[in-house]
Amino acid sequence: MSKEILNLEPKALWKNFYSLTQIPRPSKKETQVIEFMKKFGEDLGLETIVDEAGNVIIRKPAAEGMEDRKGIILQGHLDMVPQKNADTVHDFEKDPIDAYVDGEWVTAKGTTLGADNGMGVAASMAVLESTDLQHGPIEALFTIDEETGMTGAEHLKAGLLNGDILLNLDSEDEGELYIGCAGGVDTTALMDYTEEEAPDNMTPFNISVKGLKGGHSGLDINLGRGNANKIMNALLMTAAEKYGLRLSELQGGSLRNAIPRESFATVLVPSDKVEEFKKFVEEFTVIAKDEFKDTDAGLEIVVEESSNAPSKVMDADSQAKLFKAVAEAPNGVIAMSESVEGVVETSTNLAIVEVKDGKVSVASLQRSLVDSDRDKIGEQMKKVFLDNGFKATNEGAYPGWKPNPDSVILKEMKDIYNNKFGKVPEVKVIHAGLECGLLGSTYTNWDMISFGPTIRSPHSPDEKVNIATVQKFWDFLVETLKHAPEK
Repeated sequence: MSKEILNLEPKALWKNFYSLTQIPRPSKKETQVIEFMKKFGEDLGLETIVDEAGNVIIRKPAAEGMEDRKGIILQGHLDMVPQKNADTVHDFEKDPIDAYVDGEWVTAKGTTLGADNGMGVAASMAVLESTDLQHGPIEALFTIDEETGMTGAEHLKAGLLNGDILLNLDSEDEGELYIGCAGGVDTTALMDYTEEEAPDNMTPFNISVKGLKGGHSGLDINLGRGNANKIMNALLMTAAEKYGLRLSELQGGSLRNAIPRESFATVLVPSDKVEEFKKFVEEFTVIAKDEFKDTDAGLEIVVEESSNAPSKVMDADSQAKLFKAVAEAPNGVIAMSESVEGVVETSTNLAIVEVKDGKVSVASLQRSLVDSDRDKIGEQMKKVFLDNGFKATNEGAYPGWKPNPDSVILKEMKDIYNNKFGKVPEVKVIHAGLECGLLGSTYTNWDMISFGPTIRSPHSPDEKVNIATVQKFWDFLVETLKHAPEK
């Protein structure tokens, strides 16, 4: 860890972000960070609550003379996406993040940085411990499990919070205000298969698809990046048809909300077809690299003969069904919004494909700004797998956040930003699952805005946050609190 991060401005925010990088906090494993936040609030002498879901709420009274202002909730999520490069040794449940300054950015060595949403959490912490900021009543809401289900937001009970305005600090482009977001639904497909004895006269190979950028399955879905599961499946399916390839194991992707960057397969190829197979892979690789030369130039497809031949393979019928289902599964942008120019309306991410020990598991995440279209594409994805012999379910659906162009806090923040920085911020709708949809369905009176510093490649080991925009984000937050509307 490079402690030069502690010298960055604003120091109050970066100090807290540094502290967060030292605490393991992958989704579903937030026990340590919950305890850390609870102690943080209590050490400040502030009212601190941990609710039944594990969300942490810290209340700070209004600064002197600001008691007549509307209460503001500062909201961020405690968990982070645990992604690392295959050659990086890191245990997200034990090891701190190795963050460092890289020119104009802060990033991490071989892993996700956790700026999503560590920046928002750190900003809220800086407000809570400040002694000189002007603000009305503050409630900081730190939710859990945003990245893998939003269960913290989902199970937040009505009546726990008193404020009128929610500032969600989980957006990733400074100078933009978000007033709406997509909803989502998870599709899971499962199938059992028979493990057969490996045929005789077969040569084992390890196949790797790697070097892809991956990224956020909402924010980056329209960038034309490669999906490792789709690429691997196309290779395996064709090789099975032409050369009799048999699949032993497959692991592609690891998180529903990350575009899969890597896929690894163990296969057997008839020994008399090895040279033809190798030539096919060379040709396939040239075509694939050309397809993604502008959007994912780092793509690598590596095929190596193995000295360890697997003893079992997937039965041929199940293998064919798997390849067909993955080939037919929709992936990427399904529709662009007709009402909000340049915004993806509906998309899918074929996130995880696993084959091992007689079990196949496929996971995908469907998103849409329109809840009915979310459900429609979820049913379409489910049907693809049902039609190919899988058991498939849709679950974990969460609502979108309907834009309110007449928002009072939106008008106030546009004016504040213009006065502070000399330009009007862009007002946008985001194709990602912000917690505002769920929170707003429980607290229907809240006026909500989402904003943040500039973060690139979230949900991937290339994640980085722009240093200069962190200062602007902080200055904007401070001014917004200072000019909170009167009750």
